Amino acid sequence: MLIDHYNKVRKHSLRLAEPLSDEDCGAQSMPDASPVKWHLAHTTWFFETFILESMEAAFTPFHPAFRVLFNSYYNGVGEKHPRAQRGLLTRPGMAQVRAYRIDVDARIARLLASELARPERERLTMLLALGLEHEQQHQELLLTDVKHLLAQSALSPAYLDPAYLNNALDSAVVPAQQHAQPTAWLAFDGGLAQIGHAGDGFCFDNELPRHPQYVAPFELASALVTNGDYLAFIEAGGYRTAHLWLAEGWDWVRSAQLECPLYWQRDEAGQWQEFTLFGLRPLDVQAPATHLSLFEADAYAHWAGARLPTEAEWEVAAQGAVVEVGQLHPAAGVPGAGLRQMFGHCWQWTSSSYAPYPGYRTAPGALGEYNGKFMLNQYVLRGSSCATPAGHARASYRNFFPAGARWQFSGIRLARQVE
Repeated sequence: MLIDHYNKVRKHSLRLAEPLSDEDCGAQSMPDASPVKWHLAHTTWFFETFILESMEAAFTPFHPAFRVLFNSYYNGVGEKHPRAQRGLLTRPGMAQVRAYRIDVDARIARLLASELARPERERLTMLLALGLEHEQQHQELLLTDVKHLLAQSALSPAYLDPAYLNNALDSAVVPAQQHAQPTAWLAFDGGLAQIGHAGDGFCFDNELPRHPQYVAPFELASALVTNGDYLAFIEAGGYRTAHLWLAEGWDWVRSAQLECPLYWQRDEAGQWQEFTLFGLRPLDVQAPATHLSLFEADAYAHWAGARLPTEAEWEVAAQGAVVEVGQLHPAAGVPGAGLRQMFGHCWQWTSSSYAPYPGYRTAPGALGEYNGKFMLNQYVLRGSSCATPAGHARASYRNFFPAGARWQFSGIRLARQVE
């Protein structure tokens, strides 16, 4: 039942906050990240604003000020609290945010149980599906934002103790150590392919419409670039070699004086360590390299004599995927059957700018701001990460971030042309 799915998703958000103190939940480490408390409130605001406000009889807001405080970017809704100042919201406290969630959840349940005309019932079902997918996006953001926050402390605190994991959380919610296998090049014939969401399941509007796309023959690496692979790039002087980098990327590296990925550091003996959600740990050279910007991914690809795939190439390779044990893996006997780590490890940068598909139409009203207005100065990532909620991934999913973003679990899969 829909209410069961609703309750499951909503409870999972609260479970993600359980290992944290109230102080942890209120802090903001940078303008691009948000406090845990804000994530929990904003996802509730979404249901209150886009469902209850228009469908509940005698609607009364839980708190009138929340309409502004927890509006993210919806200009059609009204005023917004400045994004970079979300960490200054000491009020409401976590207790009131939890009460807000309880109140809205109860009202949503009553609305679902009420007698509604068919058009209203269909609209409610559609809005709930969008709201739950939206909340799952924020569950992933919550983890990436918490990791960035905790990494600012000289204490190198762990978000989670491994012992706690077995008792309270599924292993899918935190990055597990993912060990690499030998990488091979897999060939794809190319041709006219169909790209975009197909079927009756949920998708975001930026995955539509499904359309033909010509793809030239190409090869795709069977696995992700590992920490060990990326370490070789560093040791070869990758961060000091200008010709490997896009011009803007080289300026970015020089201005920030970067010499390694985010969360990497050397210990007193000069050995590499990586900050994880379990705290500071020795660098696992077999795990996929993550928290890389598009600039870093592109520079590594040039150094390796390859390139980043286009999003169409990535989707063509992933279209033979089937659901297996809660993850997506290429099916046997189809092109790309040897592909690994397409989902559930890290988002994979593509060389494709985030732009509308041919025939894309922005939805009317404030909900039309969900994706379309961000189709500028961003690049597409494909797949899903170790922090992506189970069941949220699909081959047509289009994630997107600016070229310099690297606090997300973003990594590299190489491609190359067929000569």
